[in-house]
Amino acid sequence: MRQLGELEAEIMHRLWAWGRPATARDVLTDLNKKRPLAYSTVKTVADILHRKGMLRREKEGRAWVYEPTGTRQQYTAALMQDALGGNPDPAGALVSFVEQITPEEADALRAALRTAKRRSGA
Repeated sequence: MRQLGELEAEIMHRLWAWGRPATARDVLTDLNKKRPLAYSTVKTVADILHRKGMLRREKEGRAWVYEPTGTRQQYTAALMQDALGGNPDPAGALVSFVEQITPEEADALRAALRTAKRRSGA
């Protein structure tokens, strides 16, 4: 999975944060609070995200209503998996990663490992 472009990420972050389906017009209204964009630009990027499988859409009246197909956490995990999978030394990459994270992030990583262990029954 490739990393999202700037506008793709802005659209996805809003939809994930809202936790509800939204139209391109809804997204545009929020985006225009920070910078002016054309409706057609937002609509085109939402359609691209749909084709990539990041968004599902359903017709509501004359407009498409979009919602993410996965969570922000699932997207982030897929990016991390791709980074590790493409590295000839995944253990080395993990060591470098752990050396760079904050103590709070290290605590979160330990908690995640414990949760994963419980879920797998190990």
